[in-house]
Amino acid sequence: MQKIARVLRSDGTEGGVLLGFQGVSPDEIDLKEPVFIYDDGLPVPYFISNLVRKGQSKAVCRLTGLRTLADSEELVGRELWADWDDEVDGDDPAALEGWTVLSETGATVGTVTGYEDIPGNLCLYVDTPGGEVLLPFHEDLLISADPDTATLILRIPEGLL
Repeated sequence: MQKIARVLRSDGTEGGVLLGFQGVSPDEIDLKEPVFIYDDGLPVPYFISNLVRKGQSKAVCRLTGLRTLADSEELVGRELWADWDDEVDGDDPAALEGWTVLSETGATVGTVTGYEDIPGNLCLYVDTPGGEVLLPFHEDLLISADPDTATLILRIPEGLL
């Protein structure tokens, strides 16, 4: 399962929700496939019956089973998950959360805690001993990525640490 969005707020009185997408674009959502919201530790399937894009990473949606404002309010703050990992581009920066970042000398820099998709400049939040830093994540700076050990070796420009 892959986290694809968060319910930001309810929308209207008939069960609509505003979703903030993470790692995928609203255009990539397959309306024929279910999405899941965990309830009491179990994934509950929902289908998106209507999706209207709002900006780059948000959309107003109708989820099956939500009929009232109270229904949608109950889901605010919850995450949407999809079970289509194989269909999503493998370059998803959200999948790097928890990976260890090493410098090109092999020294441990820290752990990836998130990312910032600045247009034209994807950056990773890395928790270092000196605090959280934002490092550029570009193919020219990536030396290697090992999914077996969840490590990234990056060429880190001078002055960023």
